[in-house]
Amino acid sequence: MDGRELAARSRDPHLTLRRVERQQRLIEVLASQPRRWPTSELAAELGVSRRTVERDLARLREAGVPVHTLPGRHGGARVGWGSGERVVRLTVGEIVALLTSLTALGPTATDSSRSARDTLVRALGP
Repeated sequence: MDGRELAARSRDPHLTLRRVERQQRLIEVLASQPRRWPTSELAAELGVSRRTVERDLARLREAGVPVHTLPGRHGGARVGWGSGERVVRLTVGEIVALLTSLTALGPTATDSSRSARDTLVRALGP
């Protein structure tokens, strides 16, 4: 398979959906404990290779997610915030955009996505 075929395959909607679900799970794992997670642990947790985790971390950073990595023996990845509930103010348009994105992902793909969907729907009112 040459580079063009690989690039086309990486745009496959099914593969993109799996990557988005995996990245969501990756953020959930990182946020679950305030420590550095070695990429080998993250790979085992997600059932993928270390290289896949490294690519996912890079994509998340490029998207603006505050993921911090430290190389080396005592290194690893962590998110720049703790766990817990946050107050976020969104416009109706922003809520609709998020609901649309969740629908594409699968609003019940994870417990967090299901909870986010329910919270956004409640925010729209009765």
